[in-house]
Amino acid sequence: MDHYEYRELLKTLHTKMGNITDVVQPDVIKERLKGIEALENSQDFWNDAANAAVVQKEKTQLERKLEKYHIASSTLEDAAELYEMAKEEKDDETIETLFNDASELEEQVQNMEISVLLSGENDTNNAIISIHPGAGGTESQDWASMLLRMYIRWAERRGFSAETLDYQVGDEAGIKDASIIIKGENAYGYLKVENGIHRLVRISPFDSNAKRHTSFSSVMVSPEIDDDIEIEIEDKDIRIDTYRASGAGGQHVNKTESAIRITHIESGVVVQCQNGRSQHKNKATAMKMLKSRLHELELEKQKAEEDGIEKSEIGWGHQIRSYVMAPYQQVKDNRSNEPYSNVNAILDGDIDKIIEGVLIAQSKGK
Repeated sequence: MDHYEYRELLKTLHTKMGNITDVVQPDVIKERLKGIEALENSQDFWNDAANAAVVQKEKTQLERKLEKYHIASSTLEDAAELYEMAKEEKDDETIETLFNDASELEEQVQNMEISVLLSGENDTNNAIISIHPGAGGTESQDWASMLLRMYIRWAERRGFSAETLDYQVGDEAGIKDASIIIKGENAYGYLKVENGIHRLVRISPFDSNAKRHTSFSSVMVSPEIDDDIEIEIEDKDIRIDTYRASGAGGQHVNKTESAIRITHIESGVVVQCQNGRSQHKNKATAMKMLKSRLHELELEKQKAEEDGIEKSEIGWGHQIRSYVMAPYQQVKDNRSNEPYSNVNAILDGDIDKIIEGVLIAQSKGK
């Protein structure tokens, strides 16, 4: 990096921070935190435990956002001031250090930019992911299990937890269906961009002729909704089926029909849960999954109406991302249009760059 490139980088980052400031509105956050502090000093505030918990959650989120903003902003200002001083004093050693740290500075501002983009109504919530293989039997079922592993490994990389809600073993390999809940800060905010059809092209390990196969799987992501969000579901609106729970390899979790499948008749949404030992617990979890999915569908409907478009059904020709392992190695997302060559790392959960690229691309498209 030379002086011109560094100056251009600082200019770009200052522009980004300006945009971030407009969105974050640090002065507004400070005023809100003062208001919360005043509430906390009132005895009546703590008498309403439910409301206090909601406000405390808001306080924590605002404090974290403000801290991240101040760190990114001050780091950028410090770098700019230090560069001007070093240039004036002809301090080549300091300038060289700043040049070497440029990528780290850029990454810090971009992380703040991503943090700002995760400011949707449910972005801070946990994420419920359901994966369904497309047509193609064993090939698609194996692909679905690869996607499931990718998201579990992503969660592990970030220090999040991943809990299995439902797992239906494939006929020969892979899975017929699976649902997990990933718990962590902004889990839904990140993973919402994974909602859609994922396409895999590879030399099939199940084909003795070593031919290239294309497989599809759908990924549905919903926010785990808070208990204070009311969604009315009457008994007549749903059909409940029970079945025997089973785990990987066909090993039975128990010998009773404790697993629950709930179908919402009007929307056609189907959710399943078998992770609990009791039918009662699985039904409660499945109902929460259903409410989360219906809440997400309503938000999507409202968004489509605001944008003046009709929401169409997801079809196998409308994949959001392609993972090509043969004849070349590449992952390409159709929304950011960015290609990535580290396919194996991505399938091992290294998907942050892809997710961030989509979030930024979508924000520019608004």
